[in-house]
Amino acid sequence: MRLKKLNIIGIVFGVIILLINVIFFLNMEDKNLFLFVLGIAVGIITVPFIIQLALENKKDEEIGERFLEFSRNLAESVVTGTPISKSIINMKKKNYGLLSPYIEKLANQIELGISVNRALHNFARDVDNPVISRAVALITEAERAGGEIDYILESVAKSISEVEKLKKERKAAIYSLVVQGYIIFFIFIGIMLVMQFKILPLAAGASSLSIGAGLNPLQGAAGVNATGATGLTPEDLARQFLYLLLAQGLFAGLTIGKVAEGSLKAGIKHSFILTITAFLISTGANYFLSAKVA
Repeated sequence: MRLKKLNIIGIVFGVIILLINVIFFLNMEDKNLFLFVLGIAVGIITVPFIIQLALENKKDEEIGERFLEFSRNLAESVVTGTPISKSIINMKKKNYGLLSPYIEKLANQIELGISVNRALHNFARDVDNPVISRAVALITEAERAGGEIDYILESVAKSISEVEKLKKERKAAIYSLVVQGYIIFFIFIGIMLVMQFKILPLAAGASSLSIGAGLNPLQGAAGVNATGATGLTPEDLARQFLYLLLAQGLFAGLTIGKVAEGSLKAGIKHSFILTITAFLISTGANYFLSAKVA
């Protein structure tokens, strides 16, 4: 992934916020504000890369759709009796969106005398799309073997059409599952916050009263008390909840990406959204709610 202007701007602003955060908030007794600002800085640095990754995924989808159009036009041209090399040259001026520069380069190589096989392999390497790479491999093998290239091209176009159709159907079918995944995760965050700020303090208070009365029925059941009978402080609990939320966000995002788009790479953006949101909500709640309680 190449650094672009947006990436550089994000890194510069993120580093500036990090420096301000270290200078003013690092030595504070309450580290929650430092962690909260740290999460904002990391988000500013990382968001441009996630946007770039999402744009690249969208670009791959458009290239796949345009290649389907290109392969259909190529098959129609070859069926009429035009050689595949001449057909590619004739189509280089047509508009294929993001694929147009690659097709023009492919046609220029053939015009310069480079063999169709080599030019197609160069084309597949430049585009770097798995669907196109498989299709080019079939076309070059058929062209090299001297088989019915028109039949092969029609089969390739039909195969690509089916693949793109299945991708769209799968994406539409599991859209509700993606939304449910996000909703469940935010409900999970809410439950963790309620446990941290409502349930456990009540259990700790009840445990302290039991200890003061000579009884301790909740020790071991609640696992924590305000007097530190188990050695866990509120800060320790907040840290454990934060680790739990980050782990849940990371793996939930990867799962959403794998289910929705068929690749863990696509799940990176979901993981980032969930983890950075969980980090900001947790650290922000620890700072603002704890201050309000105090």
